Amino acid sequence: MPRKDLMGAPLGRRGRITTTGPGGDHLRDADLPLLRGPEPDFVSTDPWRALRILGEFVEGFDLLARVGPAVSLFGSARTTPDDPDYGAAVEIGRLLAREGRAVITGGGPGLMEAANKGAAEGGGLSVGLNIELPHEQGQNPYVNLGMDFRYFFVRKTMFVKYSEAFIVMPGGFGTLDELFEALVLIQTGKVRNFPLVLYRSAHWTGLLDWLRGTTLGEGWVDQADLDRILLADTPEEAVLHACGGVT
Repeated sequence: MPRKDLMGAPLGRRGRITTTGPGGDHLRDADLPLLRGPEPDFVSTDPWRALRILGEFVEGFDLLARVGPAVSLFGSARTTPDDPDYGAAVEIGRLLAREGRAVITGGGPGLMEAANKGAAEGGGLSVGLNIELPHEQGQNPYVNLGMDFRYFFVRKTMFVKYSEAFIVMPGGFGTLDELFEALVLIQTGKVRNFPLVLYRSAHWTGLLDWLRGTTLGEGWVDQADLDRILLADTPEEAVLHACGGVT
């Protein structure tokens, strides 16, 4: 359902740009949909794109620099409220808030919404880092500090820079992308060796068996790389791992 302003007009947002009324329907077609002139040629050049990227980094750093201790939770946008994983994510968010951690998610529906809901209900800071995608809905209603990103890699930087642990719940390609990005950054020493928790161990059995039997078995990773992965089957266990300290 499209978001609306206080007068009931459609509300659209791209970065720091907000439109209301008919212009909001065409927000994704151009950065400034209410302007009638053609887009200047320089807007599509690489130097201008670099400035947009830099601006998104600056805005993200400015938004999150004072968040304090935080844990990122990743998981499917397709999980419905009647799914047990949704309830588990709500409880994880609530427990993290009680431990004094902000909860950072991708800001969308499903398990992201659930974790933000738990954080908000637990009296904690609920952060949503949304990504602009075709046919994608906006921020879920439980985010109380949020930003929309145009670039995936800028958004990923914010997750890594401002989190002291990752909790990864069942999800699709996006969730797996975030999982393996974190593993690579930890393995190569680009970030601290923070806790990386996989929730609901049965879901991850096939992947872990393949990593141990094939990837480790053929020598492409070391046992120490796989030992970085922690497993949890209850919200309490996930939060205990996530808040157990950074090595």
